[in-house]
Amino acid sequence: MRVSNVEFGAPGATPANMLAVDDPVRRLFEVLPRPLRFLSVGGLGLVTDLAVFTLVIAHGVNPLAARAVSLALATLVTWRLNRALTFDRSGRHPGDEAMRYAAVAAAAQAMSYGVFAILVVTLLAAAPQLAVIVGAAAGALVSYTGQAFFAFRPRPAA
Repeated sequence: MRVSNVEFGAPGATPANMLAVDDPVRRLFEVLPRPLRFLSVGGLGLVTDLAVFTLVIAHGVNPLAARAVSLALATLVTWRLNRALTFDRSGRHPGDEAMRYAAVAAAAQAMSYGVFAILVVTLLAAAPQLAVIVGAAAGALVSYTGQAFFAFRPRPAA
């Protein structure tokens, strides 16, 4: 099975225009205020993060290394969903927007990972998933601000 054959949105949708502004899924989400859309996407990212983290540590990988893997995959999930459901088009080239998102994600994930690492080696060594959740909450604050005001901020008119 090839995932690249799956289409979302209107017939003829491509990865670049999936869930366009007139897409019914996006319209459904637009009834929610942007912070709730962001939290919904973040919730799906957190589920991805926790699932991958739990699977990786179940194979004997150190929790610090496992979190690096799970965080990377969760970041990819949230980037695509935030692009499609949370924020309006910025008018920037997709590569430029992706680089801006990566910069914000790096700052947010550094916060998330730092809080996680401190907790998992001290207070929450017996409950690493709880450390993931606390770290994710800290990172979400940095992420929303950076995405709204930098990564997906509309391009200024020329």
